[in-house]
Amino acid sequence: MTEFTRVRNYINGEWVEETGCEYVPLFNPSTGEEIGEVPLSSNETSLSAVAAASAAYETWRNVSLGKRMDHLFAMRQAVVQDQEELAVSIAVDQAKHISEARGEVQRAVQLIEAACSIPSMIQGETLDHISGGISGRVIRQPLGVFGGVAPFNFPALVFGWFIPYAIGVGNTFIYKPSTQSPLFMQKMGDIFSRIGLPAGVVNIIHGNRSIPETWYEHPGISGVCLVGSTPTAKKMAEACGRGGKRSMLLGGAKNYLVVMEDVDWDLFIESFIHSCYGSAGQRCLAGSIVAAVPEVYDELIERVLEASRNVKVGDAMDPSVYMGPVISEKAKQSIERYIGIGIEQGSGLVLDGRNPVVPKENQNGYFVGPTVFTDVTPCRTIAKEEIFGPVASIMKIRDLDDALGLIRDQEFGNGACIFTQNQYYSEKFISEADAGMIGVNVGVCAPHPYLPFGGIKDSHLGTNKVQGKDGIDFFTQNKVATIRVAPPGGVAVKNRGNGDVRSCVAQ
Repeated sequence: MTEFTRVRNYINGEWVEETGCEYVPLFNPSTGEEIGEVPLSSNETSLSAVAAASAAYETWRNVSLGKRMDHLFAMRQAVVQDQEELAVSIAVDQAKHISEARGEVQRAVQLIEAACSIPSMIQGETLDHISGGISGRVIRQPLGVFGGVAPFNFPALVFGWFIPYAIGVGNTFIYKPSTQSPLFMQKMGDIFSRIGLPAGVVNIIHGNRSIPETWYEHPGISGVCLVGSTPTAKKMAEACGRGGKRSMLLGGAKNYLVVMEDVDWDLFIESFIHSCYGSAGQRCLAGSIVAAVPEVYDELIERVLEASRNVKVGDAMDPSVYMGPVISEKAKQSIERYIGIGIEQGSGLVLDGRNPVVPKENQNGYFVGPTVFTDVTPCRTIAKEEIFGPVASIMKIRDLDDALGLIRDQEFGNGACIFTQNQYYSEKFISEADAGMIGVNVGVCAPHPYLPFGGIKDSHLGTNKVQGKDGIDFFTQNKVATIRVAPPGGVAVKNRGNGDVRSCVAQ
């Protein structure tokens, strides 16, 4: 029995229990058990978080770079120290399998470590002798207060994309976790207090979409970050544009795994299982479409079916299980609706994941097992829309050019992977696949923390991608100084023009 948690906001360095508002239930998806309640905080509470972050910014921006890094190092150490507790919090409310939850916390540690290189990445530029006695200097400075909205599926990863980078360069932050997976950030709030992070530098507020709506026109907010669906990202982009805010918005996806005739089968099957069934398919880089050339199409179906049937489904805390549940009953019903649509439109359902067998104690959980469709065509709904569940659609392609055309024609452009030993195929795919992240012989083409993460087309809106140098660029602004240094008591520099031409820059 999981301890019941009344989720609180973390504002100005203190835990605050929201009163006078609606609370929504928090469930353990593995059991269906209600394990807590989450406040739908008021607009007034959101504005108080903005005020706290704004006040903290005036001091935090002037804290030395070295001292800000001290706080990031301390944060990293605390997350490492508490990593099992943090992973369990993810496995309980988000129901990502505990092994994957541990991996997600490790990636958050890596992101904090990458942010600790900010002193190198934030360096500006100097250009001497632009003109007589004049030099130019570019410096990078923080902007102010940022707001971030996280999805349910990667609470630790998205924290690592936003907060270490934002505060490391001198901004302050307001973070809205998903109401479906808030427990990780409850643990992180305790860590912020424990390491002595100054009050107001990071604030955590729970609620629905009315929370970010208080940010778009607020003069105290400099920018907004989101990981979520494409429709939500488009609404945020429009609202941020009206309010003159920066935006970094990651949306939906539909990713291809392209299988060529020279595929390494063992490597592919291992990658496919991880890509399609890891996180129960609830990831933006899930390889939900497997596109195979005719030479290997039939064998691929056989191998995928055999491997998929061996994927054990059950409680996210069970070490013998590979895949846990999906996040909610609503999500389960949505995935099952897509399975029904696939059948109705004529695709071959060769493995049905509806109503999988699970232990008695998990029968009220939200489970969908591995599901495989064959003979899927590009025009069908299950090949076009993001299902966000463990559903694989297998389609036959003529050749590599055919696959590249299908990837180019879809609205999303998040990730695409190819499985081949042929360097020509690999290089052509890297060059021509119309997606922001490319994989060669990998099933999840997530860049490591030192490189930018994000798609193109409808998978990404806004000004920058997350992590790496893109993260630094988003959370900073350039200031350019033009400097003339005259000797003490020196004679003022005379106009260097000839009288007929006056320069528009200093001479």
